[in-house]
Amino acid sequence: MKRFAYLADPLCLLACLLYACNRWWLAPHFGGAFLHGYFNDLLLIPAALPLALWLQRRLGYRSDDRPPNWGEIAMHLAVWSVTAELIVPRFVSHATADWRDVVAYSFGAAVAGFTWQGLPVT
Repeated sequence: MKRFAYLADPLCLLACLLYACNRWWLAPHFGGAFLHGYFNDLLLIPAALPLALWLQRRLGYRSDDRPPNWGEIAMHLAVWSVTAELIVPRFVSHATADWRDVVAYSFGAAVAGFTWQGLPVT
């Protein structure tokens, strides 16, 4: 069984690097709805799920160090989608609900899932 590296996972590290590049270099210097609105949403699952699973492992809620399975990915995708697109916009005035964010989260989750499960992405 392959051991998941959590925060040292190559996909997690790449997603965090791409997020930082977009946040502090690409988006400020280039226009477009994709860089400003959806690029970072694609990176949500690959960047944030390893941290969430690492915390669950440390707290005893995750019993092994396998790569994330499809159920874990889907559950976190659903929780984050509902939280970010339904709940938060009701209570935070500058937050907006956008179904296209959920599409971006889902696409990033699918790529991450295929990568973590060792299946070809193409």
